[in-house]
Amino acid sequence: MKAFLPIIVVVAALAVVPLFVHSNVVLNFLVVTLLIALAGQGWNILGGYGGQYSFGQAAFFGTGAYATAILQVHYGVNAWIGFAAGIAAGAAVGAIIGALTFRAGLRSSYFALVTLAFAEVLRIVGSVTPITGAGVGLLVKLDLRAQAFQFQSRTVFYLVILALVAVSLVIAQLLERSRFGAWLIAVRENEDAAMALGVDAFAVKLAAMVVSAAITAAAGCFYVQYFLFIDSGIAYGTWISIEALLTPIIGGVGTVFGALAGALVVKLLGEGIKLVTGDVPGLDLMIYGAVLVLVIRFAPRGLVGACADMRTYFVRRTKLCPPIGEVARG
Repeated sequence: MKAFLPIIVVVAALAVVPLFVHSNVVLNFLVVTLLIALAGQGWNILGGYGGQYSFGQAAFFGTGAYATAILQVHYGVNAWIGFAAGIAAGAAVGAIIGALTFRAGLRSSYFALVTLAFAEVLRIVGSVTPITGAGVGLLVKLDLRAQAFQFQSRTVFYLVILALVAVSLVIAQLLERSRFGAWLIAVRENEDAAMALGVDAFAVKLAAMVVSAAITAAAGCFYVQYFLFIDSGIAYGTWISIEALLTPIIGGVGTVFGALAGALVVKLLGEGIKLVTGDVPGLDLMIYGAVLVLVIRFAPRGLVGACADMRTYFVRRTKLCPPIGEVARG
């Protein structure tokens, strides 16, 4: 239970924010930030803990989004059931892509490029297929009822996405404390050595891919319920793959809170840049790139890792330096 205490504290602190913040603009910002954090945590499971750097998280995000939208728009399925089905569909796509790529022995840059290619293929298919709305996209009917997963207040959406992020934090914490997590980290550090010790690298990576895809698909499903619209450019666009990858790298890959910390920094920077310079195309990406370079150069373990290093440094200094009273008595 002690291991989950930081998660409880952070989630509780975020949960009381709506008691003090009533601006829809701020709540919308927080909802989008947590949405990116959820997608980033999905990437972190596979890339941070497993060392499999995916450039195609959009494949899972978009599949989850389209699955829940199609079920509601074309088949009249309840939104909550559609949400669960979307997560399952994203996990299934992750299993298929993982089985194909890992069975072929693809690693590092080859794996990254193939995942990017899968996402791009799905984007093209989504842009021409009638069931996805082709180039027009799908618009979910407005129905402001809890049964339809639609709420009048942004506070409810905020609490829902916070709950999803909390679940992803718990999954990451369980991963760190489980045998499966140890296998996954062993594969990340040295796959050949892990296999020599009896670890089934294929099964471990495939399981991580499925979990990663499910979490990212949940972000896609929530996106549809929040904005009530999806098209191929949004669902399978490179924007979500970039932000899902960027946030845990800045926050700290392979850490429980890395994606959440990175999302807060990335979105705060993005909004700050827009306030100062206006909506200049491409400027936010330039700033993100500069921040990424600085983090990799001066804090290779990310912001969470840098905070842990500073804490360790001050603890050591405290132990090495005796209290002033003891020095005086000496």
